[in-house]
Amino acid sequence: MTGPLIVQSDRTVLLEVAHPDAAQARHDLALFAELERAPEHIHTYRITRLGLWNARAAGHSADEMLNTLNLYAKFPLPEALVTDLRDTVARYGRLVIERDDEGLVMHSSDPAVLEQVSRNKQIASMLAGKLSDDSYRVADWARGSLKQQLVKLGWPAEDLAGYTPGTPHDISLNEDGWQLRNYQQQAVDQFFKHGSGVVVLPCGAGKTIVGAGAMAAADTTTLILVTNTVSARQWRDELLRRTSLTEDEIGEYSGESKEIKPVTIATYQILTSRRKGEYTHLSLLDALDWGLIVYDEVHLLPAPVFKLTADLQARRRLGLTATLVREDGRESDVFSLIGPKRFDAPWKEIEAQGFISPAECFEVRIDLPYEDRMQYASAGDDQRYRIAATAPAKLDVVKQLVTKHAGERILIIGQYLDQIDEIAAALDVPALTGQAPVAEREELFAAFRSGAEPVLVVSKVANFSVDLPDASVAIQISGSYGSRQEEAQRLGRLLRPSSSGISASFYTLVSRDTVDQDFAQNRQRFLAEQGYSYSILDADDLGDPSS
Repeated sequence: MTGPLIVQSDRTVLLEVAHPDAAQARHDLALFAELERAPEHIHTYRITRLGLWNARAAGHSADEMLNTLNLYAKFPLPEALVTDLRDTVARYGRLVIERDDEGLVMHSSDPAVLEQVSRNKQIASMLAGKLSDDSYRVADWARGSLKQQLVKLGWPAEDLAGYTPGTPHDISLNEDGWQLRNYQQQAVDQFFKHGSGVVVLPCGAGKTIVGAGAMAAADTTTLILVTNTVSARQWRDELLRRTSLTEDEIGEYSGESKEIKPVTIATYQILTSRRKGEYTHLSLLDALDWGLIVYDEVHLLPAPVFKLTADLQARRRLGLTATLVREDGRESDVFSLIGPKRFDAPWKEIEAQGFISPAECFEVRIDLPYEDRMQYASAGDDQRYRIAATAPAKLDVVKQLVTKHAGERILIIGQYLDQIDEIAAALDVPALTGQAPVAEREELFAAFRSGAEPVLVVSKVANFSVDLPDASVAIQISGSYGSRQEEAQRLGRLLRPSSSGISASFYTLVSRDTVDQDFAQNRQRFLAEQGYSYSILDADDLGDPSS
């Protein structure tokens, strides 16, 4: 056995990065294991219960997962891990939720498991009586809450209770000069086969097209939930271009407009806004007999929407995302309430097919001047990240990189408004933040796409669902404490294939020997997980970052 993996009994898996089979091993391992650490030579993965259940729900058996580990292992697999993996995978679907003529039923082929969970206080309150040794009646309101609690107990149920068709509404794809890519069709097919779940695709791989394909398959009224108004309008434009839908059939429900139409696109913000403690727009969820609900960027789903989604289990639910990672740790709620992962196409695999642009990723480490180091050293813990992230020394590096990539479309992305304004002023380029009206944002994004404004300094408003196909350089000057989900979105700004065919460059500027550098390890872990090389450069050596 000479493979790149060392599989250990504590469910950790070590990957030798320099091994010739490392790339393929990473690709196969990522189906069921989560990357925890990614330093230069050895990457550490962990096999988690949720990862195994997601893989099982996506159609992968315990034998397939063990075959992957055996194929690439350097040493024999620990027997304890083999047994544990099989037992964990076998827990998925031991309990099944179905529907009979009278309502919901939970049953199991293992009466002992059913008896065990029925004695849990929270679950007992959701049951409406024992039907037989292997089945219980479930309260009609409890379908989502029951699945949440069962995941917490380690017995994830398979939901076969079916879905309401909703009000029929004819939607077809307008495949004039284009067609669904193979992986997009697979994603639609896998989702529709099950009726609920999450599709994981990299930014730029056409998640909106998968949503349109699901809508065409369902032929029903659809509610689409998105991150912001700009995203809502890009969804509208894409649906008008790709489907038979007309402007009269698509409504926007946001802070600026309150239209309810057969296809309604609403923002998470409006859905979770409250007045006097009450959610004032929840009536939207029952405004029409929705047959499909699409959650764009499901990894950003606000916590209140989970509670609302628990009551929507009879509707088909499609989650779209570039990463299942949630910084709040609520991946299990996505699993139980939106649905498990149904399809996952790795970034590098789609890149190899030419559907997203290749990218090189660089971390540029910057030495702080003595005065800044002393300010950092004397600051409190709550101030140190901001001091490191907004260090004035980063400005000279930004200027170097903008000069180096002259003629390309460049996004400079930051977290802090004063830093964004300062850099925009120094470069004499526009700044775009969440304070800008939606019309101004759309105007600046349009100018960027046309080349009239080739450089934009943007806040995190550009992280989500913004279509900038000709961006080939991103310079990240500060972020949300090394958030992996943010890294996915920011890298995704560069991955949409551009007309120039230029390979994308993604730079992160990091202040050396500070928490800025510590947080960068999270970003590095995400990029390594997706199979991207991650070079660490010194700010003094920027003559040719690709060398």
